[in-house]
Amino acid sequence: MLIDAGISLRQIKKRLESLGWSSDQVRGVAISHEHSDHINAVPVILNRTDWMILATPNTLDAIEITKGIEVPKSRWIPLVAGRAKDWEGWRLHPFALPHDAIDPVAYRVEAGGAHLAVITDLGYATALTIEYASDLDLLALESNHDVGMLRDGPYPPLLKARILSRVGHLSNDSCAEMLDRVLSPKLRHIVLAHLSEQNNDPALARLASAEAVKKTCGASLHVASQDEAFEVPL
Repeated sequence: MLIDAGISLRQIKKRLESLGWSSDQVRGVAISHEHSDHINAVPVILNRTDWMILATPNTLDAIEITKGIEVPKSRWIPLVAGRAKDWEGWRLHPFALPHDAIDPVAYRVEAGGAHLAVITDLGYATALTIEYASDLDLLALESNHDVGMLRDGPYPPLLKARILSRVGHLSNDSCAEMLDRVLSPKLRHIVLAHLSEQNNDPALARLASAEAVKKTCGASLHVASQDEAFEVPL
């Protein structure tokens, strides 16, 4: 099960292979929302694989409009925010997020006795987000930007305001604050994800969250890269 497909299908296959996985093992892609960095590979996936697309009806409509495609109903598994979906041995819990998309969700996933969540593209941590991010074995959480770097950086004012808004992206400090509310002894791995290349530094992201992790639990802290894959054993 993949969550989102913003990089090319070639890169998806290459990164799976770097971890010893085959693309033939993939059964589906759960899409969080229709922004291009989450759906770029969808047209090629439909043409060159048999992978299913899991998405809410509104997100599917937005993908079709954005990409100028029609997703065959035989390739679509409908999802509803707040309603669990059992499929191919996974239990997916899509839940709503505050982000400037049509119907954005994040995913809590249960499989093989493990509980994990992938939560990116949110302006702030809602009570619902905290609920779904609790009692996990692995949490991948957005740590998108350093506020100082963003404010001093080259982005135009409107884009800066969008990122900093309640429907934008989670900053390093906001990520750390959310971690402080969901950490537990059960949590084994934390992956800081969706880092901006222009407005963040992996060292700053790690520093912001490390103190919260150190004082609360012994979870391993990882920082995801846009350029390569890495494996987190559960």
